[in-house]
Amino acid sequence: MGAGRDVSYNAIGADSTVIDNRQTHVHLAAHEVSWPLQVGTIPSLATAFQPRDSLRNEVNAARACGSAAVLTQVLSGGGGVGKSQLAAAYAAEALHDGTDFVLWATAVEVQQVITLYAQAAVLVSAPGATGDDPEGDARALLAWLATTGQRWLVVLDDIADPTGMSGWWPASRIGTGWVLATTRLHDANLTGSGRRRVHVDVYTPEEANAYLRTRLSDEAEHLIDDAVDDLTAALGHLPLALGHAAAYMLNQDLTCAEYLAKFSDHTRSLEQLLPETADAEGYGRQIITTLLLSLDAAQQAEPAGLARPALELAALLDPAGHPLSVWKTPAVLSYLTEHRPLPPDGGRGQDAVTAEQGGAVLRVLHRYALINSDRRKENRAVRIHALTARAARQGTPASASPHLARAAADALLQIWPAPDQPHPDLAAALRSNADHLQHHTGDALWLPHSHPVLQQAGKSLADAGLDSAAVEYWKKLAVASHRIHGDNHRETLLVRVNLATALYEARRTDEAISLLQDVLRDQERVLETGHPDVTNARANLAAFYQQAGRHHEAIPIQEMIFAERKSILGSQHLLTLLIQSNLAASYGQAGRAGEAIPLQKVVLAGRKRSLGHTHPETLTARNNLAMSYGEVGRLDEAIKLIKEVLDDRIGVLGSRHPHTISTRTTLALFYSRAGQFHEAVPLLESVLADQEQDLESRHPHTLATRNNLAVSYWKVGRTKEAIALAEKVLRDYERSLGALHPYTLNARKNFESYRK
Repeated sequence: MGAGRDVSYNAIGADSTVIDNRQTHVHLAAHEVSWPLQVGTIPSLATAFQPRDSLRNEVNAARACGSAAVLTQVLSGGGGVGKSQLAAAYAAEALHDGTDFVLWATAVEVQQVITLYAQAAVLVSAPGATGDDPEGDARALLAWLATTGQRWLVVLDDIADPTGMSGWWPASRIGTGWVLATTRLHDANLTGSGRRRVHVDVYTPEEANAYLRTRLSDEAEHLIDDAVDDLTAALGHLPLALGHAAAYMLNQDLTCAEYLAKFSDHTRSLEQLLPETADAEGYGRQIITTLLLSLDAAQQAEPAGLARPALELAALLDPAGHPLSVWKTPAVLSYLTEHRPLPPDGGRGQDAVTAEQGGAVLRVLHRYALINSDRRKENRAVRIHALTARAARQGTPASASPHLARAAADALLQIWPAPDQPHPDLAAALRSNADHLQHHTGDALWLPHSHPVLQQAGKSLADAGLDSAAVEYWKKLAVASHRIHGDNHRETLLVRVNLATALYEARRTDEAISLLQDVLRDQERVLETGHPDVTNARANLAAFYQQAGRHHEAIPIQEMIFAERKSILGSQHLLTLLIQSNLAASYGQAGRAGEAIPLQKVVLAGRKRSLGHTHPETLTARNNLAMSYGEVGRLDEAIKLIKEVLDDRIGVLGSRHPHTISTRTTLALFYSRAGQFHEAVPLLESVLADQEQDLESRHPHTLATRNNLAVSYWKVGRTKEAIALAEKVLRDYERSLGALHPYTLNARKNFESYRK
């Protein structure tokens, strides 16, 4: 045997191995092959390897759909999700089951595949293989695979160049073999010609839990505690991260709760928390390298230079997804334009990034498995794994962070609808993304002034009827503003006003009044006389007095502010109309509904003109006018108007929104006052069903509806139902308010009268 060599070494990037592509000329006569035969090194399965039954069922289903000529599955997914491990499991099973020929080829470079094919051709004595022509020998192997009666499996692991692989995909014309490929790429060139893509994602929560418990229990069961589920969720159920974390916990003797506390500390880097020294399973790369391995290639793809700044921006948002429309906003397109690298020739000035290019860079990031972009998901169309996002944030230069945070915040505001409640799913997604943005950007959205997205997120919570969540949100912002700006800064005072308003909306009126009185004293001390913030705080305080039934305190303040605003801003300004509306409501609640009606008509006309017929504030004005009609006994007008308001609120807010439910209750009340109890009963039944599902059983609104429904049952002759419901109302009032509360006494009176 004689041999001559041409030796070349190709490195494939950081943290990679060196590939020795040696062309060895070997002249051999045909020889007897000893089956079964394995070519290439199959990776060992990880400790506590999870069989991933649902994913395997999907692969097997794809195999069952294949033709006899071409049977190829492509396992596609991001770094660290376990694609190669799943392929290794199939290869090991094939050998165990007696498959004659199993070839495992690392396919980062096409030349690696060709070299291994050529070696295999000689080993199987493929016709035409000479040992001195690697490409010719590789084609001889493909020809042998196409017609051999031997059963075979070829695994092409980590394909990085789908175009280069064209012509090198094995096939069996008689159905004796199949091909399994793995890749990070979502590339159409990997499918077609009978190849079927199978998406590989992270472990299911159950698989992640089982992995970590098994891995730890093998060596240190005492590390397992009640934080297992929370820890696997924090790691995003990513197999690679779970493997590194388990090894680190074992090395450091950390329980799940102790490690979770460290991992949740975002001042710690991923290199510290998931170090390369914890690569007990032999993945061969540090986790950040694995997660971002394809970023350099994505950065070179068209539109060139946009992948990195786009990924850095996506990493600040909710991993569960943000709307596709973010990438068409002026804020994002401007940021991408400013942060695209200059051309290699050092030229200055670049064309602005277009909305089309903004969409195109998402597809690039999707193709390289750095994000997932699915336009069918609408409000959650663009998703990123939490660890990929953390790795990207960790690599973002500190100097870019403030600008990046503001660009993302501007983008959210630019797609935030006003009002947002006709779009509840979009509003929820935007609030979640604003929350993640705040969490990841430190004080960037507070300096030099607070970004409007902070206020918008709080307003959206209130508009959605999420009163308790709104209170907690403004409490958190009050703490942050106090820390950053101090107690007497105007922005801190405004946040405290918003917190008081949230308490008021949550019916925590006494707390709201106490807080706002404190804030008003501070504003009067640090702001100049007549400052708009002081006027607004006074108007809010009057509204709070109004809700508390303290009308004699509310009305003088409202009359004074109304006169001031009318003289300064004019009678049609929205702020003038707002205080006029509050004043009218106070008149109505103080028994002066006749004085309220003219004011409410002016408010309604002004809001229709400025905001439109179905704007939430216009709907409130129409609702208030209807209430006043009811108070003065104009029930026909009240019923007609409140029915129109109800139809429009259902269209704008949906049937389950608190304002809509309140309007349905008001209509039932008007029917009852008009003696139309048969119309009131079905309305109250539907309201009660929704309240029992959405609110607590003893919530004041639920109890009030039950009481009203019991009255209506009694009025229409459904006495048994009235007695049963009235008894329940009485017991609930006794438990909630005590035996001597006026509501309890009224409920007892009703119950006893129904039994007579």
